[in-house]
Amino acid sequence: MEVAEFLNLSPLPVSLAFVAAVLLSFAAKLWLATRQVRHVLQHRGAVPAPFAATVPLAAHQKAADYTVARSRFGLLHLAWDTALLMGWTLLGGLDLVNQWALAALLPHGAMAYQLGLLAAFTLLSGLLDLPWSLYDTFRLEQRFGFNRSTLKLFVADALKGLLVGALLGLPIAALILWLMASAGKTWWLWAWGAWMGFNLLMLVLYPTLIAPLFNKFEPLADAALKTRVEGLMARCGFAARGLFVMDGSRRSAHGNAYFTGLGAAKRVVFFDTLLARLNPAEVEAVLAHELGHFKRRHVLQRMVLMFALSLAGFALLGWLSTQAAFYLGLGVRPNLGAPNDALALLLFMLATPPLGFFLTPLMAHWSRRHEFEADAYACQQASGPDLSAALLKLHEDNAGTLTPDPVYARFYYSHPPASERLAAIAARP
Repeated sequence: MEVAEFLNLSPLPVSLAFVAAVLLSFAAKLWLATRQVRHVLQHRGAVPAPFAATVPLAAHQKAADYTVARSRFGLLHLAWDTALLMGWTLLGGLDLVNQWALAALLPHGAMAYQLGLLAAFTLLSGLLDLPWSLYDTFRLEQRFGFNRSTLKLFVADALKGLLVGALLGLPIAALILWLMASAGKTWWLWAWGAWMGFNLLMLVLYPTLIAPLFNKFEPLADAALKTRVEGLMARCGFAARGLFVMDGSRRSAHGNAYFTGLGAAKRVVFFDTLLARLNPAEVEAVLAHELGHFKRRHVLQRMVLMFALSLAGFALLGWLSTQAAFYLGLGVRPNLGAPNDALALLLFMLATPPLGFFLTPLMAHWSRRHEFEADAYACQQASGPDLSAALLKLHEDNAGTLTPDPVYARFYYSHPPASERLAAIAARP
């Protein structure tokens, strides 16, 4: 797309709107995080009454200290990310990388230039975030006894992730860039279709081709537990290709269980750390909760919402990519005689999160409602007391605070606070 094709609008309103969104989101995150830290510290000294008989004081205090440490680390990371966002945009960082890509890669073709620009930005962003990831894994998680990774494993994961990202990301990026250049004014509709197709394909391929690159998956060997789980799945009318145990303990002491895949490729995966902590009845209750998400069509609803939001995003990008003010207002000079499609993609990815942040409480509220519904289903298909016992164990093992700030929880929490969740389970007949 040539600069002459752009609509001639002033870039100043774009710059002002962007700065306002960044500052407002930063201020909101800062206020919420400080509320959380203050509230958790105020309630650190005693286990809340509903948990006094089941949660040791030492575990409660560890959860409080972990929550506060993560919040303070998050505030530092937030300040860094905000400064970096301004550096990429209004301070000219992305424009500088683009000028380099034009000089070095455009002689090799427009597609080589655009893919090179995307790759360079991704690599630089990853390198700038690397110190934070290292500190998170080897200092913060290590301090509280959760990290089991090694530097060798960390580096291997990063290199594998880079390779997989290139093998999967570059082809879909090339397809979208080609559609932006060739499919006319409705390119965004075709690009959305390609993106959705790619995501659905990944749901099928991820369990068998990608996940095993990072973890080992062994068939569930516990015959009694396997019989119990298969009985639950039969009662719920759920079919899966297999039951697997993942070596999550190689990297972390945190426990989890999940479903992965789509259609006939669905798998049930248990972390080995989860199986080591819960008894068979508790495992069955946790799995019944996850099955509740499928039976109540939560997974389908979330997929439909993802489709709708991505469609709206591509439509918005289709319009913004024709506005000179979109580029200039965000600190980038549009190319003369070269495609601007990769620039538009990068600017859109940088500019939209501060605006999308304000949808967080709506999405969190919707997710919490789904969690209550899945808990209710689990109580019908398994045991409410076993589900409560499992949730308490997982809460303790993952050092989840029992005393979150109510406003913080309403804004961010995708799962209800433990007190509300356990009270709802206990109230069921």
